[in-house]
Amino acid sequence: MAQIAAAVPAVRTTAQLELAGLAAPIPDAAARPAVGQGSSSNDLGFELGFDHARHGVTPPVAHLSHQSPLLQGWQAGMATFGRRAHKPNRHTRLWLQLRVHAWQRGRSFEDVQLTPNYLQQIAADFCPILRSPLSEQQGSVDRVRDDAGYAAGNLAMMSPGANAAKARHGWASASELARSVAQGPIRSIAGLGPQEWRRVAVLCSFVTELPHEEAAVIPLHVLPPNRLRLFNPIQALQALVTRQLATPGWSARLARLEALLPNEALRADFNRFVLALAPRVLHVGKGALTETHEIRWALEDAWAQPLVQKRWAKFALQLNAAQAEALVQRAAAKRLCPVHVQRHPEPRATEGWALERGGYRAPAH
Repeated sequence: MAQIAAAVPAVRTTAQLELAGLAAPIPDAAARPAVGQGSSSNDLGFELGFDHARHGVTPPVAHLSHQSPLLQGWQAGMATFGRRAHKPNRHTRLWLQLRVHAWQRGRSFEDVQLTPNYLQQIAADFCPILRSPLSEQQGSVDRVRDDAGYAAGNLAMMSPGANAAKARHGWASASELARSVAQGPIRSIAGLGPQEWRRVAVLCSFVTELPHEEAAVIPLHVLPPNRLRLFNPIQALQALVTRQLATPGWSARLARLEALLPNEALRADFNRFVLALAPRVLHVGKGALTETHEIRWALEDAWAQPLVQKRWAKFALQLNAAQAEALVQRAAAKRLCPVHVQRHPEPRATEGWALERGGYRAPAH
């Protein structure tokens, strides 16, 4: 698997795609561990309270009872650190809030890679779904893939409203809602219109193992948020090519990328795709885009054009997943990527995602 940082998607190799089918389905309600029960939950609560004290943060009011293991851990931490506690920043506070949220719901939380520094890297100024501004109080960080836990590669920041609407929806269900709302007569569901549901669907598709032929024809209605891992190599190539237009020198870089293609017919189809995409990005932006989010939205909106989708599909369907990933790797090696590429070998690509338990914490024994 390769990860592209800045948009930081991750790409699976062919072998890893074959292993993806081993992930367990979401457990039914009877199989899910009881929230807040068992010694492991108490131990986690105590550790969480101790970390609140370590960072000088008072636990939520709901946990300030003598029966709460979180309170007991906080009291033990206060006795240990006292006034020597670290001064928390906003990302440390958010990290503690996410851990409390996961602990209360019995969700798995991977705390080796998922750190305050990681949360700082995925911070966003605008919601990728609603495109509304996100302040320190408005941003909501949650899992993109609902049957996985809180772990690096499965989180994105968005508005609370978009997060609430997305809850428990994946690629297939969000796509169906987008089609339904677009057909009418209802013009919105859970506060989202057809465009917003399309963005939800594409966001979910990034962390969903799809057949190459299906992933190859998905329009890029939303660019991958920072540090999100992509399970479909063709989408990583799609994001890499699209992002080229966001930085100067894109024409020369795309020409060099075109030269990496194995035959003249494929190079011609790639060139036709670029000639469809680039003018539409410029048209959307009217040549006066300066802000990062405006450029991002222009790139995404260009994918609403049928000609762009048609020409991309014609090109992408001539590749297979292995060829798509190889192109991403070769582009990275030749410094043709406007973003950093990092590989994640299996099983580390989904390490800590708890896919075998549907994203829930292991039950206490």
